[in-house]
Amino acid sequence: MKLFIKYMVSIRCKMVVKAALDALGLQYGAIELGEVAVKGSITSDQRERLRAALLHAGLELMDDKKAILIERIKNTIVEMVHYSDEMPKVKNSLFIAERLEHDYTYLANLFSETTGTTIEQFVISHKIERAKELLLYDELNLTEISYRLNYSSVAHLSAQFKKVTGLTPTFFKKLKRKRRVVLEKY
Repeated sequence: MKLFIKYMVSIRCKMVVKAALDALGLQYGAIELGEVAVKGSITSDQRERLRAALLHAGLELMDDKKAILIERIKNTIVEMVHYSDEMPKVKNSLFIAERLEHDYTYLANLFSETTGTTIEQFVISHKIERAKELLLYDELNLTEISYRLNYSSVAHLSAQFKKVTGLTPTFFKKLKRKRRVVLEKY
Protein backbone atom coordinates (compact mmCIF):
# COMPACT_ATOMS: atom_id res chain seq x y z
CA MET A 1 0.00 0.00 0.00
CA LYS A 2 1.36 3.41 -0.93
CA LEU A 3 0.95 6.43 1.29
CA PHE A 4 1.44 9.91 -0.11
CA ILE A 5 2.93 12.67 2.00
CA LYS A 6 2.77 16.39 1.29
CA TYR A 7 5.81 18.65 1.82
CA MET A 8 8.19 15.67 1.84
CA VAL A 9 10.94 17.20 -0.27
CA SER A 10 14.26 16.34 1.36
CA ILE A 11 16.34 13.56 2.81
CA ARG A 12 15.60 14.94 6.28
CA CYS A 13 11.86 14.52 5.58
CA LYS A 14 12.49 10.90 4.66
CA MET A 15 14.20 10.42 8.03
CA VAL A 16 11.22 11.94 9.86
CA VAL A 17 8.79 9.65 8.01
CA LYS A 18 11.00 6.61 8.71
CA ALA A 19 11.07 7.45 12.43
CA ALA A 20 7.28 7.89 12.54
CA LEU A 21 6.73 4.55 10.81
CA ASP A 22 9.22 2.83 13.12
CA ALA A 23 7.51 4.32 16.20
CA LEU A 24 4.19 2.84 15.05
CA GLY A 25 5.78 -0.52 14.28
CA LEU A 26 4.78 -0.34 10.63
CA GLN A 27 6.82 -2.27 8.10
CA TYR A 28 7.69 -0.44 4.92
CA GLY A 29 9.67 -0.75 1.74
CA ALA A 30 10.92 2.16 -0.31
CA ILE A 31 10.65 5.69 1.03
CA GLU A 32 10.74 8.19 -1.82
CA LEU A 33 10.10 11.91 -1.91
CA GLY A 34 6.38 12.27 -1.29
CA GLU A 35 5.56 8.59 -0.93
CA VAL A 36 6.23 5.48 1.10
CA ALA A 37 5.36 1.85 0.39
CA VAL A 38 3.89 0.32 3.55
CA LYS A 39 3.94 -3.47 3.69
CA GLY A 40 0.60 -5.01 4.55
CA SER A 41 -2.39 -3.04 5.69
CA ILE A 42 -2.63 -0.13 8.07
CA THR A 43 -5.42 0.27 10.62
CA SER A 44 -7.42 3.48 10.86
CA ASP A 45 -5.89 4.07 14.31
CA GLN A 46 -2.36 3.68 12.95
CA ARG A 47 -3.22 5.97 10.04
CA GLU A 48 -4.49 8.69 12.39
CA ARG A 49 -1.45 8.36 14.67
CA LEU A 50 0.82 8.56 11.63
CA ARG A 51 -1.13 11.60 10.38
CA ALA A 52 -0.64 13.32 13.77
CA ALA A 53 3.08 12.49 13.90
CA LEU A 54 3.61 13.80 10.38
CA LEU A 55 1.64 16.98 11.08
CA HIS A 56 3.80 17.58 14.14
CA ALA A 57 6.83 17.47 11.81
CA GLY A 58 5.24 19.79 9.24
CA LEU A 59 4.27 17.00 6.84
CA GLU A 60 0.80 15.95 5.77
CA LEU A 61 -0.67 12.57 4.91
CA MET A 62 -2.75 12.98 1.75
CA ASP A 63 -5.91 11.24 0.61
CA ASP A 64 -7.17 13.36 -2.31
CA LYS A 65 -6.03 11.86 -5.65
CA LYS A 66 -5.56 15.24 -7.35
CA ALA A 67 -3.57 16.64 -4.41
CA ILE A 68 -1.42 13.51 -4.49
CA LEU A 69 -0.76 13.98 -8.20
CA ILE A 70 0.17 17.65 -7.71
CA GLU A 71 2.59 16.65 -4.96
CA ARG A 72 4.08 13.95 -7.18
CA ILE A 73 4.64 16.55 -9.92
CA LYS A 74 6.39 18.85 -7.45
CA ASN A 75 8.52 16.04 -6.05
CA THR A 76 9.50 14.87 -9.53
CA ILE A 77 10.68 18.39 -10.35
CA VAL A 78 12.55 18.81 -7.06
CA GLU A 79 14.24 15.46 -7.54
CA MET A 80 15.07 16.26 -11.16
CA VAL A 81 16.58 19.67 -10.41
CA HIS A 82 18.10 19.31 -6.94
CA TYR A 83 19.00 15.66 -6.48
CA SER A 84 20.42 14.56 -9.81
CA ASP A 85 23.88 15.37 -11.09
CA GLU A 86 22.46 16.41 -14.42
CA MET A 87 19.05 17.36 -15.74
CA PRO A 88 17.49 14.86 -18.17
CA LYS A 89 18.35 15.62 -21.79
CA VAL A 90 14.71 15.29 -22.86
CA LYS A 91 12.04 17.97 -22.62
CA ASN A 92 10.76 18.51 -19.08
CA SER A 93 7.21 17.81 -20.26
CA LEU A 94 8.19 14.41 -21.68
CA PHE A 95 10.23 13.49 -18.58
CA ILE A 96 7.40 14.41 -16.18
CA ALA A 97 4.69 12.72 -18.27
CA GLU A 98 6.68 9.48 -18.57
CA ARG A 99 7.69 9.50 -14.91
CA LEU A 100 4.11 9.99 -13.68
CA GLU A 101 2.49 7.92 -16.44
CA HIS A 102 -0.06 10.64 -17.29
CA ASP A 103 -0.73 12.86 -20.27
CA TYR A 104 1.30 16.06 -19.89
CA THR A 105 -1.59 18.33 -20.93
CA TYR A 106 -3.73 16.88 -18.14
CA LEU A 107 -0.88 17.31 -15.63
CA ALA A 108 -0.18 20.89 -16.77
CA ASN A 109 -3.84 21.93 -16.57
CA LEU A 110 -4.33 20.32 -13.15
CA PHE A 111 -1.12 21.90 -11.83
CA SER A 112 -2.03 25.37 -13.12
CA GLU A 113 -5.58 25.23 -11.77
CA THR A 114 -4.43 24.08 -8.36
CA THR A 115 -1.24 26.08 -7.80
CA GLY A 116 -1.84 29.21 -9.86
CA THR A 117 1.46 28.73 -11.72
CA THR A 118 2.58 26.60 -14.62
CA ILE A 119 4.75 23.52 -14.36
CA GLU A 120 7.35 25.27 -16.49
CA GLN A 121 7.46 28.29 -14.14
CA PHE A 122 7.85 25.90 -11.21
CA VAL A 123 10.74 24.18 -13.02
CA ILE A 124 12.38 27.53 -13.83
CA SER A 125 12.14 28.78 -10.25
CA HIS A 126 13.76 25.55 -9.00
CA LYS A 127 16.46 25.68 -11.66
CA ILE A 128 17.31 29.25 -10.64
CA GLU A 129 17.43 28.25 -6.96
CA ARG A 130 19.75 25.41 -7.90
CA ALA A 131 21.88 27.80 -9.97
CA LYS A 132 22.14 30.09 -6.92
CA GLU A 133 23.29 27.17 -4.77
CA LEU A 134 25.89 26.14 -7.32
CA LEU A 135 27.13 29.73 -7.65
CA LEU A 136 27.49 29.98 -3.88
CA TYR A 137 29.41 26.69 -3.71
CA ASP A 138 31.88 28.24 -6.16
CA GLU A 139 32.90 24.83 -7.55
CA LEU A 140 31.50 25.24 -11.07
CA ASN A 141 31.73 28.09 -13.53
CA LEU A 142 28.66 29.52 -15.26
CA THR A 143 29.18 27.40 -18.39
CA GLU A 144 29.26 24.21 -16.31
CA ILE A 145 26.19 25.31 -14.32
CA SER A 146 24.23 26.07 -17.50
CA TYR A 147 25.18 22.64 -18.91
CA ARG A 148 24.26 20.84 -15.68
CA LEU A 149 20.86 22.54 -15.57
CA ASN A 150 20.24 21.80 -19.26
CA TYR A 151 20.22 25.39 -20.52
CA SER A 152 20.92 25.88 -24.23
CA SER A 153 23.54 28.53 -23.41
CA VAL A 154 25.04 30.66 -20.65
CA ALA A 155 23.09 33.60 -22.10
CA HIS A 156 19.80 31.72 -21.66
CA LEU A 157 20.63 30.89 -18.03
CA SER A 158 21.74 34.49 -17.38
CA ALA A 159 18.55 35.91 -18.91
CA GLN A 160 16.30 33.64 -16.81
CA PHE A 161 18.40 34.27 -13.71
CA LYS A 162 18.04 38.04 -14.14
CA LYS A 163 14.31 37.76 -14.88
CA VAL A 164 13.70 35.74 -11.70
CA THR A 165 16.14 37.39 -9.26
CA GLY A 166 16.66 40.85 -10.77
CA LEU A 167 20.42 40.20 -10.70
CA THR A 168 22.92 38.77 -13.14
CA PRO A 169 24.62 35.55 -11.99
CA THR A 170 27.97 37.39 -11.87
CA PHE A 171 26.57 40.17 -9.69
CA PHE A 172 24.88 37.59 -7.44
CA LYS A 173 28.24 35.86 -6.98
CA LYS A 174 29.96 39.18 -6.19
CA LEU A 175 27.35 39.97 -3.53
CA LYS A 176 28.26 36.72 -1.79
CA ARG A 177 31.93 37.66 -1.79
CA LYS A 178 31.20 41.16 -0.45
CA ARG A 179 29.08 39.76 2.34
CA ARG A 180 31.82 37.29 3.26
CA VAL A 181 34.44 40.05 3.40
CA VAL A 182 32.20 42.19 5.60
CA LEU A 183 31.59 39.31 8.00
CA GLU A 184 35.31 38.56 8.22
CA LYS A 185 36.04 42.12 9.39
CA TYR A 186 34.16 41.60 12.65
